[in-house]
Amino acid sequence: MGLSRATAAGTVLLAVLTGCGGAEPDSPPDVTVNVGDQTVELHPTQYCLGDTGQRYATKPPIIGVSPDAVITFTVPDDVAKQGWSVQVFDEKLNEKLGEVHVQQGEAVFDQITTSDVVPPTFYLVVVEDKGGNCGLFSGAWPVGFIRAGGEATEGGNATPSGPPAG
Repeated sequence: MGLSRATAAGTVLLAVLTGCGGAEPDSPPDVTVNVGDQTVELHPTQYCLGDTGQRYATKPPIIGVSPDAVITFTVPDDVAKQGWSVQVFDEKLNEKLGEVHVQQGEAVFDQITTSDVVPPTFYLVVVEDKGGNCGLFSGAWPVGFIRAGGEATEGGNATPSGPPAG
């Protein structure tokens, strides 16, 4: 009987220890975008969980915006620590028009307005810097914007531009 109590106590202790800190998340983190009075949670199209790159069938949200509105992105601390950028794409999410790098360690970026991109319909993709546990595979969170005069188009699943993701 003493042995089974010790085993039960050890099992409980092990469960408590493994449930505390350092555990890998079961799902990828979201990124938040704020524009005007709208706040939208962005889900990734790809992300590195543990040491495995995952792709997701995520449809990017599309937000109707007014001209000159500030777009603010907030990323999780782990993404800020790794480093990240905002890639600018055309209305079909096919052609990369530009990229803005965010200072490593910064979790909030608010240096883009809805008028900074020439076409009235465009996508921005938050892209985690490569080089984590998954090597060249990194996280990507797309969002579409329609400024007055633009029209919605169906964008695909965004992946960061550059070398193949995995």
